[in-house]
Amino acid sequence: MNPPSRTVAYGCLALSMALVGGYVALSKPLAAALPVFLLAWLRFGIGGIAMARWLKKPAAEAPLALRTRRLLFLESFLGNFLFTICMLLGVSMTSAVSAGVIMSAIPAAVAVMSWIFLRERIALRVWLGAACAVAGIALLSLVKHPAGHGGAALSSTPGHAWLGNLLLVGAVLCEASYAVIGKQLTGALSPKRIAALINLWGFALMTPMGLYLATWFDFRSVHGGVWGLLVFYALAASVWTVWLWMTGLRSVPAAQSGVFTVMLPISAALVGVVALGESLSGAQMAAFAVALVGIVLATLPTRNATQQTA
Repeated sequence: MNPPSRTVAYGCLALSMALVGGYVALSKPLAAALPVFLLAWLRFGIGGIAMARWLKKPAAEAPLALRTRRLLFLESFLGNFLFTICMLLGVSMTSAVSAGVIMSAIPAAVAVMSWIFLRERIALRVWLGAACAVAGIALLSLVKHPAGHGGAALSSTPGHAWLGNLLLVGAVLCEASYAVIGKQLTGALSPKRIAALINLWGFALMTPMGLYLATWFDFRSVHGGVWGLLVFYALAASVWTVWLWMTGLRSVPAAQSGVFTVMLPISAALVGVVALGESLSGAQMAAFAVALVGIVLATLPTRNATQQTA
């Protein structure tokens, strides 16, 4: 199958990150209703059922090389397993709006990792963009979440919000690794096969803890609305976002793809405000503005790069 056009690829990348932002925010009520590891295990299980047909090796596909197998494992371990744990635990301890601001650091992280691992040249403004992203996160860390407010952390202990923010920083690094490794995988496998294989690894990694928690958890305590949200979360996280992102990466360089992760924090913040009743404080909006400046500095292509990719 030929790579998509640049326009289609850009659309796939933007929609993928918008969906990620949406399920990052909506995972907050899920994490409140289900233990995190059980939630993650169910996510991979539902995704595996949905993608069962994608696991079959196409006749034209070459046998998996050892390097490809290792990259598939790392893609799942960092982008699925660790990202899911950090993201679910993080949003359970802080607000969806705060999660959106912290996720604004992803473009700078993608650009820096592309420079380190893919040998892509990074301009000075990218380093300035990374500094802006860090400054945004530092400003966010000074925001206090009042108890009982729509944007408050679920935990009643103030220190838990700091821990939640730290876990979300870990999620940023995992997501950046996911983008860089995914670019390498798209040269060997189709987007559908990548999505199915890394989901299978994620299910295997989560199974021990997931099975343990499932033996004592009272599933009758979970109402119907949560189950519906779980199905959407599983399909969005394991199927749609992965397929869309890998499809877009077939035509777009890894560092340039980072600009589309701006859709993640915007989507997460909008869902937090509209669906979860959270609000944007002045400090959070300032942190968002600083982080968005970092996104522009770190990910907009230079004139030369634009000419080369036109």
